[in-house]
Amino acid sequence: MLAVEHEALDDAVVVRVKGGVDSSTVDEVTAHLNAALKLAEAHPARLVVVDLQAVDFFGSAALNAMLECHDGGKEAGTSVRLVADHDQVLRPIQVTELDRIFDIYPTLPEALQPKRRQ
Repeated sequence: MLAVEHEALDDAVVVRVKGGVDSSTVDEVTAHLNAALKLAEAHPARLVVVDLQAVDFFGSAALNAMLECHDGGKEAGTSVRLVADHDQVLRPIQVTELDRIFDIYPTLPEALQPKRRQ
């Protein structure tokens, strides 16, 4: 069973995904990601955080959806961060070397921290 929701918080637009993301459920995830990107365009932080901590299956369709969201954010000047700390999500990302592209944080509060300028 998949559950997805998104909301604008003070410091980011957060998308929470719960359950399995595969080819049969990815459209719902994509709809929320796109809505979150739209919201972020008018948000002062220009940040979308996708919380994947409650995801128990993360297939290739999910990887593609996250990549599209990441690229869409980049084009719009919005940062996209992922929250995940478990193998069901991290392993597919690492195997495909997308961990070089994605900004991944172990907890939501950490992902919501403003980035320090180097």
